[in-house]
Amino acid sequence: MALEWVVLGYAAGAEAIMLIFLTLPGLDPLRKGLISVTRSLLKPFLAVVPFCLFLLMDIYWKYETRPTCESDSCAPSEHLRHQKSIMKSQRNALLIASALIFYWLLYSVTGLIVKMDQLNKKIENQKRD
Repeated sequence: MALEWVVLGYAAGAEAIMLIFLTLPGLDPLRKGLISVTRSLLKPFLAVVPFCLFLLMDIYWKYETRPTCESDSCAPSEHLRHQKSIMKSQRNALLIASALIFYWLLYSVTGLIVKMDQLNKKIENQKRD
């Protein structure tokens, strides 16, 4: 089960790195190539959305079926294991949220940059005429 979280972490990291490179000022010579790479990767990265929903359902299922440890009859090791399970679920939910937010931001920023480039080309064409 840990491999799924590693894959999601790498996808979120790649989305964050592309987002940083797209929004950094001063990278205008690289921006056109980066935009084409990002636009070509947006469709494969869309697979992150159903994958995150699957993992979110997995967290919910584990939350609903885990044994509770609320009484005094729990051993300290069981109580510690229960707390670790809750912390892992919270960490994984945060990873899911960050992957979805980074995808949405990457999609939005890429669309805005493409529209901005199109408007700049229209302005240059009108100045020529």
